[in-house]
Amino acid sequence: MIRWLMLVTSLLLVSCSDHAGVALGTLERDRIAHTATMNEVVVELPVAQGSYVEKGTVLVRLDDRQQRSQVERARSTVAQAEANLEKLRNGAREEEVAAGQARVAGAKATLTESKQNYLRVKQLAAKNMASQADIDHSRANRDAASANLRTAQEQLRELTNGTREEDLRMAEAELNAAKAQLESEQKHLSDLTIIATRDGLLDNLPWNLGERVTAGSPLAIVLAGKAPYARVYIPEPYRVKIKVGDHLQVKVDGIEKSITGTVRRLSTEPAFTPYYALNQGERGRLMYLAEIQLPESAEELPNGIPAQVVMP
Repeated sequence: MIRWLMLVTSLLLVSCSDHAGVALGTLERDRIAHTATMNEVVVELPVAQGSYVEKGTVLVRLDDRQQRSQVERARSTVAQAEANLEKLRNGAREEEVAAGQARVAGAKATLTESKQNYLRVKQLAAKNMASQADIDHSRANRDAASANLRTAQEQLRELTNGTREEDLRMAEAELNAAKAQLESEQKHLSDLTIIATRDGLLDNLPWNLGERVTAGSPLAIVLAGKAPYARVYIPEPYRVKIKVGDHLQVKVDGIEKSITGTVRRLSTEPAFTPYYALNQGERGRLMYLAEIQLPESAEELPNGIPAQVVMP
């Protein structure tokens, strides 16, 4: 038993000495997941899985017929709001003003006739030839005619004075709301065509042609960038010697010659806890995540390959 423990201890010491001054990790690429915003059917997959795509390339098309109808409906609402605002700004037409003037003239004639009829009834009542009921009826007709005249005059004044400022602001607000709705519907329509946002490798197309996708599920996975980067963990003793922009030597399994990479990201906090109240021996186990970008000449290297970065 004691001999076995001594053997394990010696192996661990050898292993630790082999990795001294080396940060271990793997080759990775940024994983860009293009997700579905609506539950629609896949109608086109123009790019084959595993192909290299450039930014702006169409990756997946979903059925957009229903959303196109929503866009047309929103566009019609905008046209209606624009026409209403233009109508309010232009004010009443000449024909409408003329019709209002005619109503005023008719109301005046009716009032004149009602007044004359009231006077005649009063004269007949003085001669006991009309009753009090006749007088009341003719007075009511006169008052109704007077009220009709005032109504016609106010309507004509409304036509000639133009639209109120409040009505114009309300119409402008309705137009802005309709335009915002149209923009939103157009955005939903454009989201049904999945376009690559970065150059990279089309790694996966989870849905097949003709399947109905679910909102929020990934439609296309793109591994961005031509060359991978080494995602490694820097031992604590070497953290202060490295900064973003430094050039480090990266060793990749299966390749004898080292590759010069550039530090593109370096964490400020250790990846493993605890990170405080540590003695000198424990601090040596702290690791800092770093990303070492490889040159474009390494674009053929696949993801997941073990890599080692030599510490300065």
